[in-house]
Amino acid sequence: MSRPRLASLILGAGLLGSQAGHLLAYELRFGGAASQLQSTGVHSYFPAIAKTGLGIASLALLAGLLVVGMARMLSRGPVIAGTAPSFVRLLAAIYTLQLALFALQETAEALLGGAPAGSAPLLLMWGALGQLPVAIAASLAVRWLLVRVRPALAVLRLRPQALMYVAPVAVIQAWPARPALATVEVLDRAYVRGPPSL
Repeated sequence: MSRPRLASLILGAGLLGSQAGHLLAYELRFGGAASQLQSTGVHSYFPAIAKTGLGIASLALLAGLLVVGMARMLSRGPVIAGTAPSFVRLLAAIYTLQLALFALQETAEALLGGAPAGSAPLLLMWGALGQLPVAIAASLAVRWLLVRVRPALAVLRLRPQALMYVAPVAVIQAWPARPALATVEVLDRAYVRGPPSL
């Protein structure tokens, strides 16, 4: 993968992950009051952004699973794994980006709300605590995309004509004809109920 594409993938994971880490940091810091704090005042934009980010991440995961599954079905076996940067390098890049975005977002919110910005060590401590688990998950997801999904896309590009047979075959295998229902319908129509004969 080219460096600009890898950088854009890391940037996207960092942007989406920073919002999930922001949510986790607030839950850890404020407990039950976190949802109210994040939906009022200068934070009122946050629930919509967090839901959208989590939705996009879920959609990317489902699309990746679909691509890998289709490639495995077309190649009739596992797809050869690709290469990716080490997990530690990905984690370092994504975690740093998420932490910087968290600090920038919190500082901007404090300035817009007219409140004094919190101390930098406190802000970084809570940010680090909330962002690290999310950065680990995001790094694993990016590595999976590079190792599994990219080779699966290459398999699908090599066999574009085979894709039009995937859906009908899956439907035929999933819903075989049920001959037992036809016999029940025939018997049901032949039987006519009427008054008892004497």
